[in-house]
Amino acid sequence: MFIDYVEIEVEAGDGGNGAVAFRREKYVPKGGPDGGDGGKGGDVIAYADPQLTTLLDYRYKQKYKADNGNPGEGSLRTGKDGEDIIMRLPVGTVIKNADTDEPIIDLDTREMSVVIARGGKGGLGNTHFKSATNQTPRFAKPGFPGEIKKISMELKLLADVGLVGQPNAGKSTILATLSAARPKIADYPFTTLHPHLGIVKIREFKSCVMADIPGLIEGASQGKGLGHQFLRHIQRTKLLAYVVDVNEPDIKKALRTLQKELKEFDPYLLNKPSIVVITKTDTKSENDLLKLSKKHPPDYIYISAVAGKGLNKFLQEIEKQLDQLRN
Repeated sequence: MFIDYVEIEVEAGDGGNGAVAFRREKYVPKGGPDGGDGGKGGDVIAYADPQLTTLLDYRYKQKYKADNGNPGEGSLRTGKDGEDIIMRLPVGTVIKNADTDEPIIDLDTREMSVVIARGGKGGLGNTHFKSATNQTPRFAKPGFPGEIKKISMELKLLADVGLVGQPNAGKSTILATLSAARPKIADYPFTTLHPHLGIVKIREFKSCVMADIPGLIEGASQGKGLGHQFLRHIQRTKLLAYVVDVNEPDIKKALRTLQKELKEFDPYLLNKPSIVVITKTDTKSENDLLKLSKKHPPDYIYISAVAGKGLNKFLQEIEKQLDQLRN
């Protein structure tokens, strides 16, 4: 199951209390205070794990708490610090304060980690409060409480190329043909119910990450069909490939519909570099394809993932645009 949004509560550990203790040594009649400090509470740490691709592990457990610090002891012994809790999350997870919607961290780099809830400091033992006027302080400080936060975690896929198209436009077939990914493929709308990622080899020692985004229909930005829950995944892609079925009655209208939904969700998406790909050309005759090519811009790329036609040209254009983005 693919889960890309959850809300949970995280709680760091409380600091341990400082100790009230006095030296009891033979031949030391006035030993004085020697209470140690309390240990620090454990932190809650988010870690970007490149092996994970979903937030499913956090769907069924709503609260995560780090250990408390241990209290201090006599002989100036500091209490043991509480164990940190490490939350392993997919790369591309955006963490926000669920109450204020303020961003906390964007885990956009592999193996990055950040403390999202800090453990409380340990309290001071009574040895800290000895003075000329108080040789035997009989009090110590309690530990400080750890932070408690309600957070939201939203996964936005990181991909070089995002395939954007209406349901059943052939996106899954393209990804399955060009990579080792195996998205479900069938002849009905919304075959793809969650995004798929695949590594696509462009040529020797050069590859890119391609994402098959679930089909968009008119009104998707308002939540129709599979809604805007998947539109957010397009925000992270460097290059968009608009995928349009060659059998569409009006190819330009179909393309405008896709662009309209992207614009209404996030106008910035239309500024991303893009490629227009006309798919399923194996269903048309050469003569029909020639007529179509004359009606549309010359930079449209015509492919058949099933027949393996036009894929090299498609990959060459991907390489060209990604190289321009890197420069």
